[in-house]
Amino acid sequence: MTINPDLQGRSYPAAEVYDVGREKIREFARAVQATHPAHFDVTAARALGHRDLVAPPTFAIIVAQRADAQLIEDPASGIDFSRVVHADQRFSHHRPIVAGDRLVAELHVDGVRAMGGGAMITTRSEIFALAPGDATDAAGAREPVATTTSSILVRGEGQ
Repeated sequence: MTINPDLQGRSYPAAEVYDVGREKIREFARAVQATHPAHFDVTAARALGHRDLVAPPTFAIIVAQRADAQLIEDPASGIDFSRVVHADQRFSHHRPIVAGDRLVAELHVDGVRAMGGGAMITTRSEIFALAPGDATDAAGAREPVATTTSSILVRGEGQ
């Protein structure tokens, strides 16, 4: 199956809520070797003006990849994940991610470019924090947290 060129311009709504916990931040910080005390110690984070532990900047990838999964799993996309090579990832933060955040992400397909038998697909995930107490995104009370832009190369057959 080839990549569907009509993907460009398609959006996928915010799906499941991702609850940011202290231990998730600590585990991620250890995994990426981020050693700042604000990732591990609440007192250190609060001394910097944060309400709780602050996540390393690349923590946003966790939520963005959950949004990307909607595209990959969409049968109409024509994407065979076994043929995907990650090409680029960029982050633009509107505010830090902190423990206690409840995040959702909308996925937008900004570009589909044929390349030989494959395609380069560029996506943008808009990550929002839900208002405290919201069980879902239904109320629409959201605060922008980060924007991630990702490019993947889907190799064609025989590549």
